[in-house]
Amino acid sequence: MMTTSISRRAFFLAAPGNLLLWLIAAFHMLLVAALFVALLAARPAAAGEAACTGRNLMVDLQQSDPARYAEAVKEAEATPNGKGIFWKIEKPGLAPSWLLGSMHVTDPRVLALPPRAQAAHDAANTIIIESDEILDERKATAALLARPELTMFTDGTTIDKLLSAEDYKRLEAGLKQRGIPLSAVSRMRPWMISSAVALPACELARKARGVQFLDQKIATDAVAEGKEVKGLETLAEQIQAMADLPVEFHMKSLIETLELGAKMNDVVETMTDLYLSGDIGMTMPMLKTVTASNEEQAGDYAAFEQRVILDRNKVMAERAAPILDGGNVFMAVGALHLPGQGGVIELLRKQGFTVTAVN
Repeated sequence: MMTTSISRRAFFLAAPGNLLLWLIAAFHMLLVAALFVALLAARPAAAGEAACTGRNLMVDLQQSDPARYAEAVKEAEATPNGKGIFWKIEKPGLAPSWLLGSMHVTDPRVLALPPRAQAAHDAANTIIIESDEILDERKATAALLARPELTMFTDGTTIDKLLSAEDYKRLEAGLKQRGIPLSAVSRMRPWMISSAVALPACELARKARGVQFLDQKIATDAVAEGKEVKGLETLAEQIQAMADLPVEFHMKSLIETLELGAKMNDVVETMTDLYLSGDIGMTMPMLKTVTASNEEQAGDYAAFEQRVILDRNKVMAERAAPILDGGNVFMAVGALHLPGQGGVIELLRKQGFTVTAVN
C-alpha cells in the first residue's frame, strides 16, 4: 500500500470540518448516502443491536465557552428561515400545501412526525420527496450502478492505494465492527465508504433490521394510502453532486471519520437535537464553532455549499413548483435545503408562493 499524496498533517488541520460537511449531506441532503448504508446494513453480517450514545456538543460549549456559544446563536438567529422544520405553502385559489424538512435517518425520535405534519401528510393528495426511486430497491440499486464511474474506481484503483497502512487498518477494523468486509467496498469511492463508517452503530443496526429512514417511511406510507408520490431528483443526480467534488475532499472526510472514532456519536447527537428542536439555522454555526477553521476548509465549504446545497435547491424548487400548483401537497426534503437566501423556502416565495412556519 502507498500513502496518499495529501499529508496526514493537512488532514488533521482540517479535521473535522470536511467530515462534518459530509455528514450534513448524509443526514439532510443526500438520500443516496442513506440508501447506500441501508443496502450495506442489509448484509447477513450486519452489526447487531447497539445502544445509541453521544452528547450534545452545544450544551458542552455553552458551559465551557459562553462567548463562542453566543456568537453561534447570533449567527443562527440571522439565518433566514432558520427556525422550524414544518412550513405551510399557500397561493391564491389553491388548497394549502405543506413542507417538511427531513433527516435521512431511522432514529425513532425523527420518525415520529409532529402531529400537524402527520395530519398534513395523511390529508394530502400528493407526496413529494427528493427521489421516488427509494421506493423500489431494485430501481435504486440500478441507479447506483448505472454510472459506475461516479461511485467506483474504474481504473483499477482500490482504497488501499490511497491510504497509509495505519489508516487502512483503521478502515478495515471500522468496517468489520459494522459487519462489512473491506473487500466488498475496496473499489468504492471514498464518499461511499464514508457513509458506511460515519453513522453510529445504532443507526446501522436499525437499518439491518429493516427500519426505514424518514423519507422512505413517508413515501411508503403514502403509497400504502393510495397517494401519488413524486420525486424531485434522480439518485444519479445526487451522486453526481458528490462526485463533482474533488476526491481529496472525500479522502479527508474518510480519514477524519477514522480519526474521530466514537466521537462521531456526539456530532450525530448534536445534529439530531438541533433538528428535533427546529433550530436548523444553528447547524452551520454549530459546525463552525466546534471545529477549527482554516483557508483550506473555507474553500472546501464554498465548493460544497454551491454544488451540494445551492445548486440542488434551485432544481428542487423549480421542479416542485408545478406540482405545488395542484394544491394539497405534502413535500419532504432534507432540512438544510430550507434555510438561507438560497434555500428552498425563499426560492418558492420567488415563484409566487407564501411560505410560513407552522409551530
